[in-house]
Amino acid sequence: MLAGFVFVMIIVLICAGAITFNSVSTLLNTKAETQMKQIASQANGRLEAIISQIDMLTLQAVNDAYLQQLFLSNVQGKEVTFGERQALLKIANHIQAYSGVSNVELYTTGFVRLFPLDDQKMSDRVDNNWIEQADKEKGKLVWIGNDPKEPGTVLAIRRINLIDRWFSNGGYLLVRINSSYFDFQKQLTDTGSHQELLVLADSSGSPIIPDGEVTDGVGELMQTSSQTVTIKQKRYILVKQPSEQTGWTLMILYPVSDITDGISVLRWAIIVSGAIGLVLFIILSFLLSMMITRPILRLMRAMRNTRQGVLTPNLTKTYTTELNDLNVTYNQMVDNINGLIKLVYEKEVIQSRTELQALQAQIDPHFLYNTLEALYWSLQDKDEEELADLVVAMSDLFRYVIGSPNKDEWVSMREELEHIKRYLSIMSVRFGSRLVWEINIDEAYNHVLIPKLLIQPLVENAILHGLEGKTDPGLITIRVEPSPLEAAELRITVSDDGPGMSGQTLQAVKDAMERGGAPSSGKGKGMAISNVQRRIQLYYPALAEGSRGLFIHSIPRQGTSVSFDIPIHKEDNDDFTEQNNSDR
Repeated sequence: MLAGFVFVMIIVLICAGAITFNSVSTLLNTKAETQMKQIASQANGRLEAIISQIDMLTLQAVNDAYLQQLFLSNVQGKEVTFGERQALLKIANHIQAYSGVSNVELYTTGFVRLFPLDDQKMSDRVDNNWIEQADKEKGKLVWIGNDPKEPGTVLAIRRINLIDRWFSNGGYLLVRINSSYFDFQKQLTDTGSHQELLVLADSSGSPIIPDGEVTDGVGELMQTSSQTVTIKQKRYILVKQPSEQTGWTLMILYPVSDITDGISVLRWAIIVSGAIGLVLFIILSFLLSMMITRPILRLMRAMRNTRQGVLTPNLTKTYTTELNDLNVTYNQMVDNINGLIKLVYEKEVIQSRTELQALQAQIDPHFLYNTLEALYWSLQDKDEEELADLVVAMSDLFRYVIGSPNKDEWVSMREELEHIKRYLSIMSVRFGSRLVWEINIDEAYNHVLIPKLLIQPLVENAILHGLEGKTDPGLITIRVEPSPLEAAELRITVSDDGPGMSGQTLQAVKDAMERGGAPSSGKGKGMAISNVQRRIQLYYPALAEGSRGLFIHSIPRQGTSVSFDIPIHKEDNDDFTEQNNSDR
């Protein structure tokens, strides 16, 4: 079990490590790409700023009023003097002072150089294709690229548009810039831990800013579409940034090792931490398993003793709350079972004795019935019909009360009320016309089952306390009607019109009924009410749970009524009945 759990956790650790490694690797790659884009954006911004500065200065120069007037005169055929050409030095110095321009040259439409003061032709300096390109751009600065005659410099040409001659061609401005002016790699933001390379190439693929490690193959770098290149057995990530103004290409080469080194460190960190975590997990899992399994094994050994019929509690205590609660629950169950075993044993002993007594008692009713039968026939012979009927009623009453020990304790409502009629007939012999009774029941309730002799003690109690000492006729009423509390229940009420009870006496009866005994004062033994209350609680557990039993209502000099409710359907009490029958 522990091995399987450890195996599952190893798989979880491997999956977690793989996910972490992949996430952090992606994060490092994203960070590297962001940094490369930031460097490329900074480099391109710096390049565009330099180009814009040179473009602005040269535009100011060609629009200078003196230069415009001088070239307009030349176009109109007027010869330019030496002094006028010498005055162009001021314009050239202005351009060179605020930019990286190293040399400024001015040419006429016939490609004759006006400044500097020599007779060199522009066609000797620049290819005719670039001159034509400058004419097409109509005054826009055209970046030529590397100067083939002076390595380390860059050329740019702009046509001079004559403002007063409808922006017609008046000549050309040629500037030469040192390539080092575009070397701004050191000005870029750098952490100092990376060694990215910066290469600037013109439209022909010639490097304007060659890096020390990238001297050849710049054109191939411009043509390749791959994001990774190898230079001198070292792999780089290539980011290209083209310039729309110059047609040049800015290339950033980022070492792949700067990314993979961090990933390699991460890989080893995950492996080492995972190994340490696995060892610690195995040790802690073993300790935790011992803390859980040992108390469970002790509890299992204690439970195995039940197979031998011995219920022994487990006295071992644990430091785990759940296992300690389980152990306490088991010990309580053992105590309860041992108590139940003792109770069942005592019950079986009492039941055995009761069965012996019942077998012995079967002999007595037999002689009693024979004696009553002999008495009945003797009275018949003497024409004592009334006494003979009384003997029959007594015989039926004894048969109903004593019955057979194997007979069901539940009888129908009809049988119970027939027994009460016989009892009242016998009591009429004693009380004569003083005893009057009424039994009110709907025939639909005759089939309802009720425990035997549940109503008769209340009738006996009503006669004893309601009629004795009374000279006038007394009325005993037995009513069976629907209960006002539950539609599925019947209410049985036994009432008399006797002297009733005072509040103090009534409370004493109720207290005695709750205690299960007789009141401290009163006539007779006073056990009938307590007996019926106890039997209702035993035969109807649902009523007992609701604290429902006998309802006693008594008014002095008006009478007393005792009532109780029972379910119409006996199924509500089958569990108790089956248990009672099995005990018998």
